[in-house]
Amino acid sequence: QVQLVESGGGLVQPGGSLRLSCSVSGSIFRYNAMGWYRQAPGKQRQLVASMSTGGSTNYADSVKGRFTISRDTAKNTVYLQMNSLKPEDTALYYCNLKIGFNNYWGQGTQVTVSS
Repeated sequence: QVQLVESGGGLVQPGGSLRLSCSVSGSIFRYNAMGWYRQAPGKQRQLVASMSTGGSTNYADSVKGRFTISRDTAKNTVYLQMNSLKPEDTALYYCNLKIGFNNYWGQGTQVTVSS
């Protein structure tokens, strides 16, 4: 059983920073990619950032230069450092793990950017 638990969300002013964490537990022998998605009210879930097992990263155009995905393999944890936050970054952020054809999701952590 694979479990993902996100943390680090909250309320921040525009221009501020947050770091999200995703702790992964369970039987993980090999995975294809880990990443972060977000879903704003009334919108579809979209990819924010991802990282392959080889360390290659991919970012949505809207967050390039502001967000950074990283991982600590010893801790089975993936992070999303978010800088220069904007109101349009407000959403529920989900951690994602791809193993073969399976997708695993966390419960989500809310990020609200507002003055």
